[in-house]
Amino acid sequence: MMKALLAAGACLAGICPPVSAQTWPAKSVRIIYPSAPGGQFDGLLRSLSKRLLETFGQSFVVDNRAGANGIIGTELGARSAPDGYTLVGTTNSMLVMNKAAFAKLPFEPLRDFDFITILMSSPFALCVHPSLPAQRIGDLLALAKKRPGELSYGSFGPASVPLFGMALFQQKTGIRLTHIPYKGGTPAAMALVAGEIPILLNSMLNQLAFIRAGRVRALALAGPSRLKVMPELPTLAEQGIEGADTEGWYALAAPRGTPPQILHRVREVIGSTLNSREIRDNIESTGSQIVFNTPAAFEARVRSDIEKWTAVARQADIKPN
Repeated sequence: MMKALLAAGACLAGICPPVSAQTWPAKSVRIIYPSAPGGQFDGLLRSLSKRLLETFGQSFVVDNRAGANGIIGTELGARSAPDGYTLVGTTNSMLVMNKAAFAKLPFEPLRDFDFITILMSSPFALCVHPSLPAQRIGDLLALAKKRPGELSYGSFGPASVPLFGMALFQQKTGIRLTHIPYKGGTPAAMALVAGEIPILLNSMLNQLAFIRAGRVRALALAGPSRLKVMPELPTLAEQGIEGADTEGWYALAAPRGTPPQILHRVREVIGSTLNSREIRDNIESTGSQIVFNTPAAFEARVRSDIEKWTAVARQADIKPN
């Protein structure tokens, strides 16, 4: 009884012994995803949760907590106990663009999370409505220079990747466009299809079907190299615009202080799952790519991206709050 009382007192004092990797998990694990259900990344998280259940014999439940460009769910993840029973699905929009855009956040990306791995990435493509007389990037630049500020482009909101990517594109080319925000990727994509906006920078996984159907015209890929699913689409760099690459990445993290042995076990299962032919083919068929980098590489990517996009935000005066 004395030992039990001492252990209880230690826990109340905040010095509970770390969770044992041998006994973990003893209950279900929550994977917070700060976005609405649906989409490729949500589907990937659910595929991973099934594999984790099969491996560990406990449920891994995807908990969708949408709101405020992912800030609400990300804060929830950051403030959760680092006991191995909370993981966080996250993106560069949530960790990087929010940090670059907002003066204050209820979490600090580089302080409040343990980085597990970036799971996948999707390069963005610059697309136009077919009614716009532009077949290549050079045509678009000529039109924009003749009509400064008249052409509009869409984004997903005040701290979205398309807004930052188009700000960078304008900085690299010297053109001036008008920003039209939408409440999410699907409304923005449909606005381009309907001709409400003539220009949209969006991920290939959101635009590939529309491009193939001829409902939008892709002018360039904002990535380092061409894609297997659309090898005819040249990159921005191939068309003379260097340093304007934009992509979305999708990752898994945990509250800072989560036992490293547990994170290592999770990584092992993730690695074998991502290496399966079914998962890999599904992701690559949409123009996305498997990443699975190390925690150190993931953290370095977050750090460098925050530096890059903060500079873009300052020059473009992106201040949503």
